Amino acid sequence: MPKGSPELTEKRKNEILDACEKIYRAKGFYGVTIKEISTEISLTRPAIYNYFETKEEILLGLLAREYRRWCEELESLITVAGGCVRQDLARHMAHTLADKETLLRILNMNLFEIEQNSRIERLADFKRLYHRSLIAMNRLLHSYKAEITDSRCEEFCETFCAFLFGVYPFAFHTQKQKDAMKLAGVAVREAGIFDMVCRCLIRLIPDKD
Repeated sequence: MPKGSPELTEKRKNEILDACEKIYRAKGFYGVTIKEISTEISLTRPAIYNYFETKEEILLGLLAREYRRWCEELESLITVAGGCVRQDLARHMAHTLADKETLLRILNMNLFEIEQNSRIERLADFKRLYHRSLIAMNRLLHSYKAEITDSRCEEFCETFCAFLFGVYPFAFHTQKQKDAMKLAGVAVREAGIFDMVCRCLIRLIPDKD
């Protein structure tokens, strides 16, 4: 890690993550390179390696940042969940993911490669955030329905997380995919992330009765 204040280190890391996200959204996983990132910001490639060893670690850092933001939004709902009916809680939770395209894209498309090419301590940092999201969802459900069982919460988390790991391709299609579907005679329907997540949650969240 380079010398400097923690504030400067965090600032540099976020500059790298911001550049990575810009490139990833425009060019995808294979378009992200250390060279491309260095071109976007005022850091040389050797300087970037002081913060991350591989491009996959940068993407993992980006995913971790998105997960941290998501956890904070989930945790902010805990105090209001008790006053919600099922549809309200579903909408509140869906809103926390409506602007998390980068998070869902990485989860759905590139997580395996990223995990394989990141140091285990960096991967463990992300797994702690993943665990934090599970704790937040458990607390949300217990706030919403005090008598809910731990096994029911575990079932909810397993099913919802599996859904999140597969939702992105149904919400976003490339032009090539659309053209191929048209050629194959298959209708293309692009539901938004909010609508898809909300419908899923309405089915998974138990009634209070």
